[in-house]
Amino acid sequence: MSDQPQEPEPAPDGEPDDFEQIVGQETGRDPDLAVIEAGSRTLRTQTGPPQADVVPARPEDPETDRALREVEQELATRWGETKLEPSRVRIAALMDVLGEPQRAYPAIHVTGTNGKTSTARMIEVLLGAFDLRTGRYSSPHVQSITERISVDGAPLPAERFVETYRDVQPFVEMVDAEQPYRLSFFEVLTGMAYAAFADAPVDAAVVEVGMGGTWDATNVVDGQVAVITPIALDHTDRLGGTPEEIAREKSGIVKRDSTVVLAQQPVEAASVVLRKAVEVDATVAREGMEFGVVSREVAVGGQLLTLRGLGGEYPDIFLPMHGAHMAHNAAVALAAVEAFFGIGTDQARELDIDTIRQAFASVSTPGRLELVRTSPSVLLDAAHNPAGAQATAAAVTEAFGFSRLIGVVGPSGDKDVRGLLEAFEPIFAEIVCTRNSTHRAMDVDELAALAVEVFGEERVQVEPRLDDAVEEAVSLAEEEGEYAGAGVLVTGSVITVGEARLLLGGKR
Repeated sequence: MSDQPQEPEPAPDGEPDDFEQIVGQETGRDPDLAVIEAGSRTLRTQTGPPQADVVPARPEDPETDRALREVEQELATRWGETKLEPSRVRIAALMDVLGEPQRAYPAIHVTGTNGKTSTARMIEVLLGAFDLRTGRYSSPHVQSITERISVDGAPLPAERFVETYRDVQPFVEMVDAEQPYRLSFFEVLTGMAYAAFADAPVDAAVVEVGMGGTWDATNVVDGQVAVITPIALDHTDRLGGTPEEIAREKSGIVKRDSTVVLAQQPVEAASVVLRKAVEVDATVAREGMEFGVVSREVAVGGQLLTLRGLGGEYPDIFLPMHGAHMAHNAAVALAAVEAFFGIGTDQARELDIDTIRQAFASVSTPGRLELVRTSPSVLLDAAHNPAGAQATAAAVTEAFGFSRLIGVVGPSGDKDVRGLLEAFEPIFAEIVCTRNSTHRAMDVDELAALAVEVFGEERVQVEPRLDDAVEEAVSLAEEEGEYAGAGVLVTGSVITVGEARLLLGGKR
């Protein structure tokens, strides 16, 4: 396989419905709304049917379910993702005994504070649209551990996930025996992902870091494209207390002669990344300079974008996601794929616009402003730090315009919870404080005390069980009547969102 992949020929386009015909079918509606809906539908007809739910349920076969539970239990005996010994010694040893599977394919490596998973999913879909077989490694999962390792745009089937674990298990035990500390939960999963991608085999891997960059377990891969999404304060006890310190750690994924795709950053963070790029002779593409969002308009079910890529302008892109932050993620993803194909360095051309439109219109990101119920509307969003919460609050205000919004918040105890609550305070009429089922969840009474300081006592309710909290929030929203436009937002943690998604069935 060539180290410089070429863009395959795009698939032939389907014939979209005629715009005027769709408008004509909507004559019984408000004419302005008819035109808006027709525009969105015209774009969406280019994509075929929407993607199926990409979050798998438990296996239906009892034996497969039992085998998967055994693997989950064995992995749970290892250090969790919040217990770290910052070193790549163990993962490097595992790669060595596995035969360096991470070197069998080119990779796009994604780090940052917010937007990593959404951006990685977009990159995966774009590469797949150009007929590349993809592997994607992301964390944490929303509902099922198998979500973390995807091949061909879908999570590994439970049977294959179990097989992959059993294949690498002897090598994991070999490394465990030679190291002062056993391989962690995340390190084992990283080894599984790299082995699964080599076994597939994939044409390209999209790899999301777990935390940081330099010493992250994923950083045994040499990404020819390094993507750095917006940097903000998070995991400050491990990564540093300033954007500059965090950027220094995250820029550790930038490899010699690679291309860095840099989202909009605080000036001090951008400066660190640029210095690292100079050190390793990497090419830098900066959002707002070499690429970016030209325009965006709210559309039915998402937004309509014009993006400027490294090779030119891409108009009329329908993105079925809400918020300015998702538009910026789309711009970063597009630039990363262009860089992967050598556009902007080796070549001066655009990717096929119809293929790009089809790909973006089919992207889904579970747990990111995901609508899982109507009447009243219930949204799930995995915002877990102040910067993420601010982006979510702005997106909800822009896209939904609720007359009254009830928040269900269940954060982890090691986060900036006050900052999270302050970001949501302007949009929540009331807040229901709750917790998820893990040991990382913040004590609900401590959460309620903070919430009272931010919201005032009359706007705070407490329901320690998540199911009760969601039910209470729905009841509060329904008090305004069926057509009043009230809604519910469940947020604060990926874990809380995943558990709520299970409770609500995962789909509308």
